[in-house]
Amino acid sequence: MAYVTSMEMLAKAQKGGYAVGAFNAENMEMVKAIIQAAEELRAPVMIQTTPSTIRYGTLDTYAAIVKAEAENASVPVCLHLDHGSSFELAMEALKAGYSSVMIDGSKLPFEENVEVSKKVADVAATMGIPCEAELGKVGGKEDDLEAEADTNTDPQQAKEFVERTGVTSLAVAIGTAHGFYVGTPVLDKERLSEIRKVVDIPLVLHGASGLTDEDVSDCVKRGICKVNFATELRAAYTKAARKTLEDESVFDPKAYGKAGIAAVKELVMGRMKVCGCDGKA
Repeated sequence: MAYVTSMEMLAKAQKGGYAVGAFNAENMEMVKAIIQAAEELRAPVMIQTTPSTIRYGTLDTYAAIVKAEAENASVPVCLHLDHGSSFELAMEALKAGYSSVMIDGSKLPFEENVEVSKKVADVAATMGIPCEAELGKVGGKEDDLEAEADTNTDPQQAKEFVERTGVTSLAVAIGTAHGFYVGTPVLDKERLSEIRKVVDIPLVLHGASGLTDEDVSDCVKRGICKVNFATELRAAYTKAARKTLEDESVFDPKAYGKAGIAAVKELVMGRMKVCGCDGKA
């Protein structure tokens, strides 16, 4: 199966009533952990990088790592640009060989969001690459992406947006937030159900780190086909590395790298099961 786009895996998820887990990676170890989890559970998987992660490395670096690891995988693996912050960055990701891109114009006025999302979707389509966009604002903070308040997605506006842009998947805002939650999240699940009735492409849930398994599962039942996890993977990796380094005799990065791989793999497997994508490769 190896390196693929997200088109077929999300179409199958929509038809099968489950969601594909999409996991953000910061380094080679996290990429390995995510793919190992997918292999063990026989699950399709999306690996994602944000603009700040790309600045830490490069598009070419992450594309090379994921492609190399995917070549040895027997499950479908996709590399996705998460929260693409501009038309130019999305084009650079396509050139680098990313097999899925997102353009995030959610902070723009509606018409400007439509314009930039259609522009990216049109180019991606000529290359056979799927394009995700976002309508409504997911709160919280992830890297340098921050929203002061949630503005949930309007169902009829979502329908118009999809029809006018030609995007292949849509991230919706229903009360989730990036990063860890300060209080208990209150999700507008009925709004999600209403969006599903009028939008026929795969829907995406951002800000799932910190949500209960029950909340994630319920959102999947209501039509979510892709669920993003980022902050909790970073926390798991760092916690494992920190614990390893409590032993002052440890100096080899491979030691805490292996610990990080094990921690992230365990977390990813748990989230894949909640999404229901295990056994779907």
